[in-house]
Amino acid sequence: MNKTVLAAIIFVIAMLGFTYVAVGMAGGMGGEGDWVNKLAVLGAVALVIITVFVVTKYVRQMQYDKAGGQLADENWDGIGEYKNEMPFGWSVLFFGVTIWAIWYFLAGYPVNAYSQIGEYNEEVAAHDAKFEAQYAGMDEATMKEMGGSIFIVQCAPCHGLQADGIDGKAANLNVRLEEKTVKHVVTNGQGMLGYAAPMPDRNGLMNVNTNALITDAEIDAVSKYVAGGMKGTAGADVFAGTCAACHGADGKGMEMVAPSIADYNPALVADVLKNGKKGAIGTMPAFNNLTDVQVKAVGAYVTGLSK
Repeated sequence: MNKTVLAAIIFVIAMLGFTYVAVGMAGGMGGEGDWVNKLAVLGAVALVIITVFVVTKYVRQMQYDKAGGQLADENWDGIGEYKNEMPFGWSVLFFGVTIWAIWYFLAGYPVNAYSQIGEYNEEVAAHDAKFEAQYAGMDEATMKEMGGSIFIVQCAPCHGLQADGIDGKAANLNVRLEEKTVKHVVTNGQGMLGYAAPMPDRNGLMNVNTNALITDAEIDAVSKYVAGGMKGTAGADVFAGTCAACHGADGKGMEMVAPSIADYNPALVADVLKNGKKGAIGTMPAFNNLTDVQVKAVGAYVTGLSK
């Protein structure tokens, strides 16, 4: 008997013996009705036998078979290639796997069949709905308390426990708007958060009082004016001529056009949480994992920091 075949037989017997011992020690065969484990063991046995058979077959071919047939017309540096037909077994395997894949996705395990991820998502959705209903009518004190707890988990890693931005690494939420924040938006534009139309950059901001594009000096003046709570007269004329058309003469915004920049309101915080924001410091991601009640609570907490 060929040494390769003999080695393959010995290897199969050893592997089957090892499988029997391992399964027996683990109690893997289970009771009479435990077909799942039995099929798993049979699959392992079949895999061992088929693998050894295929390896042995091709090893023997490499040892004894000689190439034959008609050479193709093309060659590379004198090295030709035989015109070999597609192996019949490969063709059967290809079509068999294709048919099995179609069956598996359409019937064996449909897209809408049970899955642990689907069950988890359904349970989370049900819990969120229950949570929303439970806290829909909470008072302002409870809302701020909830917002503070959420802030510690979701926001404090960047903004700090004191919401001071950790030395400029994130926005300082203890103030309504910082001058550098306003200047960045005026200079570079803004995606307008949840609003449809974006705010243009400085090249699209016309001061109707001078009938010219906004200048560096006007940007500095209006940034100080808005960051200072829109008090005093310095920068007020620039705001009236450039910003009031969208944000309103009082800076409280226009519905579906522009947000309020006159006050620190929960709606602005909600827009940032839902849509993210690119500002002077960097980009803040959207927090889509929060429910509507949680977003409202964070808005109440954050807006209360600067009061």
